[in-house]
Amino acid sequence: MTGRGAAGFYDELSRAGFRRSHRFAYRPACRQCAACVPVRIAVEEFADTRSTRRVRNVNRGLRTRLMTGRATPEQFDLFTAYQHSRHRDSDMAAMTYADYRSMVEDSAVRTAVAEFRDAEGALAAVALIDRLDDGFSAVYTFYDPSRGKESLGTWSILWLVEECRRQGLPYVYLGYWIEESPKMAYKARFPALERLTGKGWAAFAPSR
Repeated sequence: MTGRGAAGFYDELSRAGFRRSHRFAYRPACRQCAACVPVRIAVEEFADTRSTRRVRNVNRGLRTRLMTGRATPEQFDLFTAYQHSRHRDSDMAAMTYADYRSMVEDSAVRTAVAEFRDAEGALAAVALIDRLDDGFSAVYTFYDPSRGKESLGTWSILWLVEECRRQGLPYVYLGYWIEESPKMAYKARFPALERLTGKGWAAFAPSR
């Protein structure tokens, strides 16, 4: 995706279930497999549960700064600590600062970074997000692995829901959900979730 019309084109692709990596938009298309299901939160229908209220209470002291998509060494240090703790065998764990900077900055669309800091100013979590004409797309989130009990990944999505409300935007796009993947199970727990079907977006329900 390049050129002046890239952002608008990506808006349409997002509604069709595509995701972005650098300047490329993609959607899995495997023969005889439809395991990767695009999901999004319908903001107007979202209502807190006991679990989301707990996450809000735990993180009520965090301060958020939303800024243009620019990488910093501080972010990269946190990214590296997160990868080595959670995904040490993945390709992302071997990324250099140049790789990380490319992930954040190599975008032809409206990309932003949300930094979440505690009361002492320490960087607790970072969310890389794309602004769409109908909401935000959560591209990638990482956080301080020593704060695992604070559910910072969930917190970042709750913050996006509230940011959409503040800006009058209807959706938070969460990428793909795979029923057989334990790492993606958290997405199914969000209220007001929708999934993309062959007939369009519909209320979420697991296939079994």
